[in-house]
Amino acid sequence: MFQSLAAHPWAYPALEVIHLLGVSLIIGNLLLLELRLFGRSQQIPLEALARMSLALVAAGFGLVLASGLLMFATQALDLIANRAFLIKMLLIGLAAANAAVFHARQSLRRADRTARLQMLISSLLWIAVLASGRAIGYL
Repeated sequence: MFQSLAAHPWAYPALEVIHLLGVSLIIGNLLLLELRLFGRSQQIPLEALARMSLALVAAGFGLVLASGLLMFATQALDLIANRAFLIKMLLIGLAAANAAVFHARQSLRRADRTARLQMLISSLLWIAVLASGRAIGYL
């Protein structure tokens, strides 16, 4: 079944588009929230923006997870042997751990220096995830 997915002329490229849409939702909304946390557009209430942004981040992550699992299933052995893929998975784990700590310490309520640092780290990690994902085909 998964081999036919990889062989179909438009199915795999469609999965890639869905995957990139999900990554765009994640990175775009995290950057938007980060800018607000750093003091931009202060007329927008942080809590309201966070509710909307984090809902879109969750939707993006759902798209990434579903499409990523399907793409992984088409070439699991090749991907497991690919350094860029392994780095990408490590970076996603680090981003998830950072997000867990961010929410556990209620960083949005504090909006302090640590919260800003955590948001910056999150954005950098997700950009590195994007870069390592692009490198999968070349390493």
